[in-house]
Formats: sequence, structure tokens, C-alpha cells
Amino acid sequence: MAREPSYPEDAPVGETAAESSAPADKPAAPGRGKRLITGAAIGIGSAALVAALLYANRSRKNDKS
Repeated sequence: MAREPSYPEDAPVGETAAESSAPADKPAAPGRGKRLITGAAIGIGSAALVAALLYANRSRKNDKS
């Protein structure tokens, strides 16, 4: 048989615990999602520029004639 857990008397348990506790999901700071997307776009763009420069300079390394 499973034992029932014991809780301190002052701790809210059950349905009343959900009502009395603070919300667990805090809303994100305003504009945080926009900043995250902007940061990701800058990172991807930077990587694309580096790849393009490496590709463009590839032909110069082989032309030694």
C-alpha cells in the first residue's frame, strides 16, 4: 500500500495551493522575442557573409599562373 505524503501545516496543498501560489509562467520582458529574432538573424547573416567571402576567395588561391 502506498503511503500518503505528509506536508507542513502551513504549506498550501491541493486545489487551494494552485489558487494561492503566484503564477509560474512569468510573461517575457517586452521586446525580448524581437531581440532574440534579431540576434539570430544577425548571427545567420554573419555566417552567410563569411561563407560567401571564403567561397569567393577560393578561386584566387588556385590562380598562381
